[in-house]
Amino acid sequence: MINENNINELHHGLAVEVSRFSEGWRIFKKNKLALWGLIIFAVFFMVAVSGLFLTTGDNPVLDPSKVRLSEKLLKPFTTVDMEMIKPGDQPLFGTYLLGTDDLGRDIFARMMQGAWVSLTVGFVAVGISVLIGIIMGGIAGYYGMYRIKLIHVLFLIAFFCSMVFLASGQRGLAVNSALLSLLFAVISVIYNYFSLKVNRGPAILNILFFDTFTVDTLIMRFVDVMLCFPSFFLILTIVAILPASIYNIMIVIGLTSWMGTTRFVRAEFLSLREQDFVSAAKVMGIPDLSIIFRHMIPNAAAPVLVSAAIGVADAILTEAGLSFLGFGVPPPHATWGNVLSDGKRFLFDAPWLTYIPGLSILVVVLSFNLFGEGLRDALNPKLRKR
Repeated sequence: MINENNINELHHGLAVEVSRFSEGWRIFKKNKLALWGLIIFAVFFMVAVSGLFLTTGDNPVLDPSKVRLSEKLLKPFTTVDMEMIKPGDQPLFGTYLLGTDDLGRDIFARMMQGAWVSLTVGFVAVGISVLIGIIMGGIAGYYGMYRIKLIHVLFLIAFFCSMVFLASGQRGLAVNSALLSLLFAVISVIYNYFSLKVNRGPAILNILFFDTFTVDTLIMRFVDVMLCFPSFFLILTIVAILPASIYNIMIVIGLTSWMGTTRFVRAEFLSLREQDFVSAAKVMGIPDLSIIFRHMIPNAAAPVLVSAAIGVADAILTEAGLSFLGFGVPPPHATWGNVLSDGKRFLFDAPWLTYIPGLSILVVVLSFNLFGEGLRDALNPKLRKR
């Protein structure tokens, strides 16, 4: 006779299927530091979004650029002088929550605006680097065994030179390099056309079409070259050449931080390329792009997510360093880096100008790193029993 106890015993004896997300979340919750990192990130995100709405517009609730010379270098939680400041120029709640700088600007308002700038730079820069890393790593991992013709190498060199000349403002050389790369592309099309028609291309062009090295070798040696350059000094050089802009900062950081993602994606693709489900998809005649985007990239997403989480912290730290040195986001935008830079002259007279942005950068960057470490443990089954 089946009773409630028997049903419970049967229920406990059956293997309950657990989704990958549920299992990952269960592992993630055990890491208290990673959980605190996630909480701090959530708070930072809400503060940054609030800063966007509170510090923008014609009449913002918090005005980070309002100068009050009579209220300069005030300590945190100082009440505003009602007789000296007009009602429209007074800070929120009539109190300088984090004090003022040497121009009487409200540090709380500037930190709120700087939070949104840091969040934007971090996520956009990481989005660019992850996109480039997935493309480069995917090509190296999936098509890495194919050999490149000499003309393709020449085309890539000419195209890369045209981009460099265009970025440096030398339009004449950029146009010439672009025309040269176009010439190589036309020659390749002509050679392939004759090869399809008569099974042999023009003999005079054969020298341009002998095999050189593999796709994987080309991409990974380029990654090695990029890693040889000190990233921060490379970014400083590029930013010094380009006009000051928040968009240029995001693009430059993204274009100089994709190498780690490329290595992760390549390693995953090399492993997945030999799996049975990929071989079965090829036998079924499924196009390569469909195999890559529908089957391989989702399975290779775990290390990319971990790299992205840690990459956001690196991007925020890089932007703060650039702003501290005067090469970052230009005024009137307030960033944590330039708030810290403004405060270094008053380290003993007004130490809060240094401690507040410095500790904020430390806590946010540490939270992203802890979150990334916890995410790595949760998404990698090999590390769960460590």
